[in-house]
Amino acid sequence: MTINQAFEIFRQAGGIRAARIITDNTKKLSWWRVHKIARQLRAGVPVAKIINQKWFFGLKFYTNKYTLDPRPDTETLVAAVIADCEKGENIRILDLGTGTGCIISALVKNIYGASGVGIDRSWQAVRVAKRNVRDLKLAQSVKILRADFSKIPDKIGSFDVIVSNPPYIAFDDSRVNNAAMFDPRMALFAPDNGLGAYKVIAKSAKKHLKKNGKIYLEIGQGQTKSVKDIFVHNGWDFVRVESDLAGIERVLVFEKR
Repeated sequence: MTINQAFEIFRQAGGIRAARIITDNTKKLSWWRVHKIARQLRAGVPVAKIINQKWFFGLKFYTNKYTLDPRPDTETLVAAVIADCEKGENIRILDLGTGTGCIISALVKNIYGASGVGIDRSWQAVRVAKRNVRDLKLAQSVKILRADFSKIPDKIGSFDVIVSNPPYIAFDDSRVNNAAMFDPRMALFAPDNGLGAYKVIAKSAKKHLKKNGKIYLEIGQGQTKSVKDIFVHNGWDFVRVESDLAGIERVLVFEKR
């Protein structure tokens, strides 16, 4: 099958943009492969899940069904950390719920002298993150470990910065789009109306943060007050809120007292 024939099939199934991305990034376009992809597009499977690839903060990441696809909204989190650390050296960063490893990798790539650790409770996600760290030639600066952020290993030491894009969607939230249904549920949904992960992090993260260190958290739309209350109640000092490109409050920053 020719590229043009495959492009037309993909265009009819998922639109011009999807067709262009897939034909540009898929090497083998056999008849069987083309029609399988077309079926996936019609079923609403995101392009990133089809080609196992997503760009984030100018870097290419491998992704699959076991990891949350990197979102543009999360670049707000990365940009906030870089803005505070761009003049620093030897910054140590801990990423809670690292998934593909996109946050910790983007930070270490963009902050001179930075290093870090990413943890995730999913062993499949850990494998993906390790692959991305290796492909980005960051293996000497970034370590990936399997652990739950409710039980952060003491052996990893203390950090200048902690970042997290935890699951924050309530189980009954009707605003979740169809594309998210192809991401792992554990990376999306949290108990206590979507606030469960923040309650855990507010209690467990402080002992791994150096004095005057900061934690940066991605939040869902409308969660600013609830998450702020959780962290202030647990002895954190509120620093600021950052909005994404759509003007939605997306990142909260707190400092260790």
